[in-house]
Amino acid sequence: MSGKDYYKSLGVSKSASEKEIKKAYRKQALKYHPDRNKGDKGAEEKFKDVSEAYAVLSDSEKRKQYDMFGADGFNQRYSQEDIFRDVDLGSIFKEFGFGGGGRGQNIFTHIFGGSGQTQSRGGGSPYGSRYGDAQGRPQARKGQNLVYELAITLEEAATTSNKVISYQVGDQQNNVSVKVPAGIFTGKKLRLRGKGQPSPYGGPNGDLYIQIKVLDHPLFKRDGDDLTLKREIRFSDAVLGTEIEVTTIDKKTLRLTINAGTQNNAKFRLKGYGMPHMNSKGRGDAYVEVTTTVPKKLNKKQKDLVKELAEMGL
Repeated sequence: MSGKDYYKSLGVSKSASEKEIKKAYRKQALKYHPDRNKGDKGAEEKFKDVSEAYAVLSDSEKRKQYDMFGADGFNQRYSQEDIFRDVDLGSIFKEFGFGGGGRGQNIFTHIFGGSGQTQSRGGGSPYGSRYGDAQGRPQARKGQNLVYELAITLEEAATTSNKVISYQVGDQQNNVSVKVPAGIFTGKKLRLRGKGQPSPYGGPNGDLYIQIKVLDHPLFKRDGDDLTLKREIRFSDAVLGTEIEVTTIDKKTLRLTINAGTQNNAKFRLKGYGMPHMNSKGRGDAYVEVTTTVPKKLNKKQKDLVKELAEMGL
């Protein structure tokens, strides 16, 4: 999935409306649908690409994340299962004359290996979109999935933690513990199998998805796994050089040398003091951006000294 341009796949602009995106997908999916291209692997791949593009761009939150982080950043945050979750293509397939959630969904499941299973929106059979188990017996539909938004601080996102959340399922209040891995980012979903709504047809429970929201930090700005901290220094310190203390996201105190002649908005790198990489070892970097303060008021002696420096060409 890495690096895909979903707008290009559908042939639409980045400012395309929801209606334009759906229209473009209809046209592309009709052209490349497997029922119209028997045995054509190229058409099947194209159908897969346009369906993936539609699954992202037709969902306002996924589209926002895609536009914000770009193709590579988006696909680090969303698995293919995340992309196709809750996508309802049955109505579009039905317009083609391929049937609704049955035939159309069966093709979709075949191509994506199950990643494209859609969630029922009411009505229909009490059995899932697949035709049955290995013996052909129908399987009762799974219960509805639930989504719980969990807000955490940037400090909490910098370390692995266990959170106990409370949520409602029908008339019952449930409490569950969820492990939040270090380095997690806004938009990431953690899946708790079987913690969603029970199936009304005797099937398995749905899943509970913990959607993470990392709150803005008053000091640090996050870019991927890198952090930037702004610090102000006096003009004299920028000219002559100095040392300042910097506190990292892990509450460690470091001494940073500011070289003589440091320019305004200069950045100093603290290697390995950013956010932990979520799925691998190591950490991002922290950057200290230095800005020079200009005093608004000077006393007479200070003014005389500045004038003297100005006369000397400084």
